[in-house]
Amino acid sequence: MTTLLTVLRSGGRYDAVWVERLAAGARRFAPAFDRIVCLTDLALDGPGVEVLPLRHGWPAWWAKMEAFRPGLTAGTTVLCDLDTVFAGDAADLAAPGFATMEDYFHKGRVSSAFVRWEGDDLAFLYERFAADPERWMAPGSCGAVPNAVHGDQVVIDHFLRAAGRPLRFLQDLHPGLLDFYHPPKTGYGPLIVFIGEAKPDTATDPARALWLSGACEPERAGL
Repeated sequence: MTTLLTVLRSGGRYDAVWVERLAAGARRFAPAFDRIVCLTDLALDGPGVEVLPLRHGWPAWWAKMEAFRPGLTAGTTVLCDLDTVFAGDAADLAAPGFATMEDYFHKGRVSSAFVRWEGDDLAFLYERFAADPERWMAPGSCGAVPNAVHGDQVVIDHFLRAAGRPLRFLQDLHPGLLDFYHPPKTGYGPLIVFIGEAKPDTATDPARALWLSGACEPERAGL
């Protein structure tokens, strides 16, 4: 069983539309995923999306730590940010084996925009965080880091290193799979990643056209 997993926490700019568009893009360009799951505290009913409840009230991006709950999935699982745009054949994303995205700004460090693992292999991330969430959500809890913002990916990076887990990055394993939104660029790789304030709903075409349709023909989007 191969699962694409995303997390929607209420109170921000994201809503059910983002889940639906991510799922539509995945179904078109990454059909190897058997399940598309959304962890959320909202009442959703998206087509082809299995909705599971968040158990904790962890705010904002900290809700993503629930993605590693034991027993949630089996087989290959990929945590994917809601602002990802599928733009082409992304079959490699569903390949087995642990990997994360490498941080765009800080080479050699984890980004939680994409995290891939097997079964309960990363359950220790959830368990350690859930044992003392207030501690880990506090800036400085992971020591000196280059990241300007303390968030879930800082903690994930810290926990992986503390557990002696070698980091493996999708950019190294699957060159060309991830591409970063950067106008006026008009051609993109299979997965468009948005950094900082840039988001698909305010992007220029073809990225915005792909996000709006969820299943736009690549040729029409200039890809």
